Amino acid sequence: MLSASMFGYSDKASAAPVLKSSSETAILVDGDTGKVLYQKKAEQVLPPASMSKMMTEYLVNEAIKKGKIKWDQKTAISTYAHKISQNRSLSNVPLRSDYKYSVKELYEAMAIYSANGASIALAELVGGSEEKFVKMMNDKAKQMGIKDARFVNCTGLNNNDLQGFDSVGSKTDENKMSAKSVGILAYKLINDYPEVLDIASIPTKWFRPNTDDKILMKNWNWMLPELVYGYKGVDGLKTGTTDSAGYAFAATAKRDGTRLISVLMKSDSYKGRFDETKKLLSYGFENYSKETLLPKGYELKNKKTLPVIQGKDKEVGIKTKEPVTMLVKNGEKENYKPVLVIDKKHLDKDGKLKAPLKKGEAIGHIELKYTGKEKDQGYLLNDGSGKGQASVVTTKAVEKANWFVLSMRSTGHFFGGVWDSAMDTVKGWF
Repeated sequence: MLSASMFGYSDKASAAPVLKSSSETAILVDGDTGKVLYQKKAEQVLPPASMSKMMTEYLVNEAIKKGKIKWDQKTAISTYAHKISQNRSLSNVPLRSDYKYSVKELYEAMAIYSANGASIALAELVGGSEEKFVKMMNDKAKQMGIKDARFVNCTGLNNNDLQGFDSVGSKTDENKMSAKSVGILAYKLINDYPEVLDIASIPTKWFRPNTDDKILMKNWNWMLPELVYGYKGVDGLKTGTTDSAGYAFAATAKRDGTRLISVLMKSDSYKGRFDETKKLLSYGFENYSKETLLPKGYELKNKKTLPVIQGKDKEVGIKTKEPVTMLVKNGEKENYKPVLVIDKKHLDKDGKLKAPLKKGEAIGHIELKYTGKEKDQGYLLNDGSGKGQASVVTTKAVEKANWFVLSMRSTGHFFGGVWDSAMDTVKGWF
């Protein structure tokens, strides 16, 4: 790795308040880059309850994107989905077994009102059965880089609440995830399908208006600006509550171009999860600022060019392809230093950059290393996805030299070495 400092000024940070969450586990991240701003026991695995439905939402949106289903497509309601939907002690909109509902209707009931019967109906449509859909959920979690999740149903209910219809796990099983994994799921959902926030942000809506089945769905996310604990900028995402999970909440808010995601699990009360979320989000918005740490076209000091072997030219210029903008704690901007990392595929066995190279070819990246006193919390995913770093590209093409040129260089190196040896010998005579 090659590194160089790019910041030549000093800016003392004012001490930020120490954040302490009363929830059992919590995490706060930058919604654009996945940079972790705060975490408390974030890898402790707990039941996520209805936050599980974010994975159901993801797979429904993915199926629509791939053309497997459509928003206006109608689907019948199975005995299973119908029976669960009649249980009003759970979150539900009662569904008719003799009626077909559109995907959009069911999705809105799931995303706004956390309707469990509607979730099952969507899972059966996309997967063919809930059992097959659950496999899709677990497979997708692994694809997302989530290692600790185990889904046994599409709703987040305890299997004991499924009235004998449970198809995966034991009779008392329920889904399990860590706060960090829920954060990854929320991050993937809103970045891959940002349109989900159009529905997640709806405070109230009638299900089946102008019919005998109409029900006013009030969003369980009471931090939406129009609702009881309204908080500026909140536009999602999903609450969760069961006896074993307690009160959980995955929230997202955007202010002045900055998006945050917070997740907490096992808060002490219904209101408490909103109070704790407000504390997390306010900490992020008040103590972090979006900064451009690397401009587009940035050149590392003392590394504006790199030597190239086997090329017609012996060196090539390099620069960043795009800027790097990320949330930085106030006063900490100077504590990020650029580090150059060259992709191994562009290096020979001795670690030297090799020709041929195209103009504008990405040969590696510059990542930003934190050098301050506080502990760097890292990212939700350290998978080289390009967040918090910039691609490094060549400023010109370097063709591979032909065998004659390479031979002449080798000969030149040989005779140069002989001449140097001879001169050393002559110097020894005097």
